[in-house]
Amino acid sequence: MSARWGWLAGFLLLAGSAWASEDNYVAATRGRALAIAGDCIACHTAPGGVPFAGGLPLETPFGTIMTPNLTPDEATGIGRWTVDDFARAMHEGVRPDGRQLYPAFPYPFYTKVARADVEAIYAYLRTLDPVTSRVDRDTMPFPFNIRAAMSGWNSLFFTPGAFKPDPQRSEEYNRGAYLVEGLGHCGACHTPLNALGANKASQPLQANRINDWTAPNLTNDARLGLGSWSVDEVVTYLRTGRNATGQASGPMGEVIAHSTSQMPVADLRAMAIYLKERGTAGSTAPSPLPASDARMRTGEAIFIDTCSACHTSTGAGIANIFPRLAKNPVVQQDDPATLVRVVLAGARAVATAAAPTAPAMPSLGYRLNDEQVAAVLTYVRNSWGNAAEAVSSADVQRVRKVLVSGK
Repeated sequence: MSARWGWLAGFLLLAGSAWASEDNYVAATRGRALAIAGDCIACHTAPGGVPFAGGLPLETPFGTIMTPNLTPDEATGIGRWTVDDFARAMHEGVRPDGRQLYPAFPYPFYTKVARADVEAIYAYLRTLDPVTSRVDRDTMPFPFNIRAAMSGWNSLFFTPGAFKPDPQRSEEYNRGAYLVEGLGHCGACHTPLNALGANKASQPLQANRINDWTAPNLTNDARLGLGSWSVDEVVTYLRTGRNATGQASGPMGEVIAHSTSQMPVADLRAMAIYLKERGTAGSTAPSPLPASDARMRTGEAIFIDTCSACHTSTGAGIANIFPRLAKNPVVQQDDPATLVRVVLAGARAVATAAAPTAPAMPSLGYRLNDEQVAAVLTYVRNSWGNAAEAVSSADVQRVRKVLVSGK
């Protein structure tokens, strides 16, 4: 080859490398945004650990699962995984060695994620600094440590397949559906589970208990769900961690901090539209307890003495500072676990770039006994237009025991 043509070949080779590098940059940048939408960092980062290096214990009804290292370390991470290996894990719940993953990794949702988006996430993870982080991946007790049993679970509860948009719906609605049902895997927390740890398909997004927090109803139900919230109020909550009704703390606070507060507003709006339009759970409100009930009288006295300074005597709260309790869907959830936990241990609202001040609820468990906590919550759940089952002292005792023991 002449020098002239050799120079041209070299130029084309360099140009091709630059083009490939640019393509990788674009893919990794898009993958970072998709990883944020999937909230990958929340589960794959141990307390005080390096982001994405794994080691976070996930409590399940069947035992504790330690999350794996997603950095490109070849010995302890996914450095030796190919993009096909990664796609198989996301879409089928299978590791490169052929062993089944547990659905604590939400592949029943990630199976809906488009292959191009999976490849972009993989490209982003490959840009992370490799971190040596050995994680014990076999912590489940017998017989749940037999991963081969997951084949039977999958045959019963897992339907692989890409997301299919509804041609009768808007592009915005379908974008929201793709995010909620796929990468966002909202149903992993907000849908109740059956005895085998699978989401109840007949009750999508109709509330669930996660580590003694109530992941509330996300249907358009007027009393328990998002029916009383406008699309803009849902967007504000996801973007800032609060709105006129409530504030996010606990697990949802982490989701907002690591994920939704960093997502494009257009995506948040699409999610809100999908959730608002997808239907209601059709719950039937119970009759509120009468004010003459002994529990209500006791609860009212405690509320006026302890709670009304912030939440006001009418339960109206202070917008964006102290949550409104009147007609608040979280207050009326069938499961009062979040309310009990917040009264006993206190809570701090998530701080976000859009709302950096994080109001706090003080712990009251040190001075209110189980019966008093039950009474004040029963009063709150049945006042100012609220209606819900009474809270029992046994409900409070169980959560207090978990908080004290950590188990």
